[in-house]
Amino acid sequence: MLGLMQSQPLLISSLIDFAERHHGEGEIVSRRVEGDIHRCTYRDIAGRSRQVANALDAMKLAFGDRVATLAWNGYRHLELYFGVSGSGRVLHTLNPRLHPDQIVWIANHSEDQVLCFDMTFLPIVKAVHARCTTIKHFIALCDAASLPADSGIPGLQSYEAWMGGQASKYTWPEFDENTASSMCYTSGTTGNPKAALYSHRSTILHAWASAMPDSLNMSARDSVLPVVPMFHVNAWGLPYSAAMTGAKMVFPGPAMDGKSIFDLIESEKVTFAAGVPTVWQMMLGHMQQGGLRFSTLKRTVIGGSACPPAMIAAFNDDYGVEVLHAWGMTEMSPLGTVCTLKNKHLAMDANQKMAVRIKQGRGIYGVDMKIIDEQGDELPWDGKAYGDLLVKGPWVIREYFKGEGGAPLVNGWFPTGDVATIDPDGYLQITDRSKDVIKSGGEWISSIDVENIAMAHPAVAMAACIGMKHPKWDERPVVVVVKKPGAEVSREELLGFFEGKTAKWQIPDDVIFIDAIPLGATGKMQKVKLRETLKDYQLPTA
Repeated sequence: MLGLMQSQPLLISSLIDFAERHHGEGEIVSRRVEGDIHRCTYRDIAGRSRQVANALDAMKLAFGDRVATLAWNGYRHLELYFGVSGSGRVLHTLNPRLHPDQIVWIANHSEDQVLCFDMTFLPIVKAVHARCTTIKHFIALCDAASLPADSGIPGLQSYEAWMGGQASKYTWPEFDENTASSMCYTSGTTGNPKAALYSHRSTILHAWASAMPDSLNMSARDSVLPVVPMFHVNAWGLPYSAAMTGAKMVFPGPAMDGKSIFDLIESEKVTFAAGVPTVWQMMLGHMQQGGLRFSTLKRTVIGGSACPPAMIAAFNDDYGVEVLHAWGMTEMSPLGTVCTLKNKHLAMDANQKMAVRIKQGRGIYGVDMKIIDEQGDELPWDGKAYGDLLVKGPWVIREYFKGEGGAPLVNGWFPTGDVATIDPDGYLQITDRSKDVIKSGGEWISSIDVENIAMAHPAVAMAACIGMKHPKWDERPVVVVVKKPGAEVSREELLGFFEGKTAKWQIPDDVIFIDAIPLGATGKMQKVKLRETLKDYQLPTA
């Protein structure tokens, strides 16, 4: 017997329709490439999204065709989020931080038909457009007056001219909710990038789950600043969750330095912000130098890479901002876990709470997870056993676009490539990437644990732990450190700082000071490049 309920497909167009109908006056604030602050509402975004859909129809784009973006966080990018997917096409967010050759490969592999780009990235587009063999239309996200007289790109149109003449009335098509909605290429795999192809259903369910109180706790009372780029896993789904809840959205545009982010938080009364640790490191440095305080910020979700305990303590203890430590992957849309406390934790002292907060958190409804040993046997949730982490759920991929890399699932579970523990309360703690774990004398050393201790030293701005070959122990850890501006710390002092904070055999054998640690396109440390840079390094003999 089937239930007697209405059947309505879960489509992205329903999000912007809801936001327009119930939160039409809700603010969308953007710092533009032009340098000014632009203000509009969900009602404006909804109308302009429909204009985008009409403009795509006028191009005769087929259902399922890919429309690429090369753009910062802003209102025009948001309009494309809804206009492209809502009309049945697939939004493909390109990462401008990639090498031009990678951008060409990805655009051709995804068979993009249109590229919409911010003028910041005109030099990139000029360098790659002739090699992007499937792209037929180039749209600059600006008005006609801002187009250069000779861009060198045939047929280049301004966004405002392209969509501005279209009607703001449009009937969103209805189709199967499992239809593809957007795609993101992951930077976390070896070889050529692989694409996660999201569906309307997976996107809506992910937005629903992430907005829940024990997840990101979003509401119409929030002012949300996604510092995480809209080209990085759809800004962690925040544009969709914001439309679903009616939250005010504040977009930083191209100004991603600490001062600009802090100023925007204060001027727009931001209550909730999201970004990777490297961004917050810059902002906290700016605040500490100027003796600044937050007036409205209540919480921040930090993901992309493990958040150092020193950063959690700075936000919580120094500035009264709750840190939501989170974990996920491009292949997971991306949210998997969020570290929110349970009732049992509220009576704990500060040190006990910190021991929970440094973990990546509990699985949100919709994500199941387990850890397995080398034989594939499931390991207990005791907080001690560590193994390979596998996940499954309605917003986790079952395969990559075009079958790249073969069938990734293991008995229906997606292998994340992370090594982790899970405690009896279900809190996940990533101990390493499987490719980064250091194996010394038959024992594993967590590079994340070593990095967290180094980051707690007041003179350290950034730290990366890597394993170096050792004739007796197979590998030994060394910690590569960038010092804070004007700060000094010696090798001996930093190694001494580890005493009593970890087992003696887990203390690094050496400290290497460098000017900058290489970062990837999403702000993660690139340990492969770091190892290549240090390929001639020799461990101390004594």
